[in-house]
Amino acid sequence: MKVLILGGFLGSGKTTALLQLAHYLVERSQSTQKTKVVIVENEIGETGIDDKVLRGSGLQVEDLFSGCACCTVSGELTSAASRIRKDFNPDWLIVETTGLAYPRLIRDNLQAALGLSSRICILVDASRWKRLLRPMYNLLSGQIVGADVVLINKTDLVNEETLAQVEADIAAFDPLPRVMRISAQNRIPAAVWAQVLGE
Repeated sequence: MKVLILGGFLGSGKTTALLQLAHYLVERSQSTQKTKVVIVENEIGETGIDDKVLRGSGLQVEDLFSGCACCTVSGELTSAASRIRKDFNPDWLIVETTGLAYPRLIRDNLQAALGLSSRICILVDASRWKRLLRPMYNLLSGQIVGADVVLINKTDLVNEETLAQVEADIAAFDPLPRVMRISAQNRIPAAVWAQVLGE
């Protein structure tokens, strides 16, 4: 079972991108060997909002509530991942984190508890980056450091100068992740998903 942790601050476009990714994984598989994808949503609160959208698209969703997967429900997340691996044995487990999570801590928990290696993809909102950078500096840097891929989303809403500054800020946090520009409102190219999945 391969694991992808999809993170990013609130409103960065995670669910919109997630729907495209899940459909990409299923569509690219050959009809004789369908790719099985299970999505775990980590939501804060008692009910999920995005899970209704995901279920409406015919996707399997495992809900986790009451906190952040990297802290208060990390045990619940590892239990859910273990059960999913046993019961469904999917090709891909995609964990969509709450906007306040630190995905590399989730990766560390899954590795330590289950021996699962994970890839991390972070979405950032180019249109709100300048406004969020100072008040959310520690959170944004904590999400980006250790990521495999960072997708700069909502590129259609900003100019080239802003995009260049976002890229520079991301590189200052961590120069290692592959940084790519997208607009999740449009079809995200297969080449982007290949990078996200490490193919």
